[in-house]
Amino acid sequence: MIDRLAGSLGIPLPWLDRAGRLSWLKLAVFAGCIAPALYLAAAYRLDALGAKPITALIHATGEWAVRFLLFSLAISPLRRIADWPKVLVVRRMLGITVMAYAVAHLTLYAVDQNLILTKIVSEIALRLYLTIGFVALIGLIALGLTSTDAAIRNLGPNWNRLHRLVYTIAVLALVHYFLQSKIDVSDPVFSAGLFLLLMGWRVMRRFKWPERPWSLLLLAVVAGLATAALEAAWYGLASGVPASLVLAANLDFSGPIRPAWWVLAVGLSLPAIALVRGKRARTVSAPVGGRTASPVRRPAAKEALPEPLSPQA
Repeated sequence: MIDRLAGSLGIPLPWLDRAGRLSWLKLAVFAGCIAPALYLAAAYRLDALGAKPITALIHATGEWAVRFLLFSLAISPLRRIADWPKVLVVRRMLGITVMAYAVAHLTLYAVDQNLILTKIVSEIALRLYLTIGFVALIGLIALGLTSTDAAIRNLGPNWNRLHRLVYTIAVLALVHYFLQSKIDVSDPVFSAGLFLLLMGWRVMRRFKWPERPWSLLLLAVVAGLATAALEAAWYGLASGVPASLVLAANLDFSGPIRPAWWVLAVGLSLPAIALVRGKRARTVSAPVGGRTASPVRRPAAKEALPEPLSPQA
């Protein structure tokens, strides 16, 4: 009923594929995209966000914008390492979700400033972390507005050049995240570590390094070490805490697990996925009736147009 009504009005439904059929993958990702917003709305309605609910909403929407940005950047690695071409169909949805949470982030900030435009503009212009965040938001809006099929056709090769800015936008968003977090930067460090992991994979692809379990294991270890070094450097520069103390905290498991270990845990999923994929491929090509069966070649997923907020790297 809803599908027919939306179709008659020319409104695309996010859980349908290009042929108008229900995609369970897109439906599941769509549910995951709106779940944080629904939770935050319910928490606000139930007065469960503390003494400053708008401030809590500002922080939460910004954090989710960064998380979904990282999810969108994870699509290409997941596609190749897991040999899962169908996952490409959700990249556009994730990109639009990033923009939506980022716009909500700014809107809530404007509400917190009583919608006084002059005050909002002056704060953004005078506070460096707000300036950086605003530039990142403008970039996300530009990518979101050019995510339609028509924009991709009209821009041609320039579309790919424009959407490669997603990496610069991600760096700006992470810097904004660090600066506004002030004292405890555990969450920004974890997000930055994941970004380093994802960019490390892209470096491997750029230099045509083999995507073997051993190389992905090495990538995970390097990303974990880089995350620990980043955390130590940030605390050293921001608060003067000796780097040796921060690095030593990574080996103290009596307290919270440091971000570097979480990044390592996520990174270890990559060689694990590669091992499973390799085992599956060997099973498919195992000898059958005394002869070695040829590997089954699955048709590539139809991808008429590239998706936004995550270039084809």
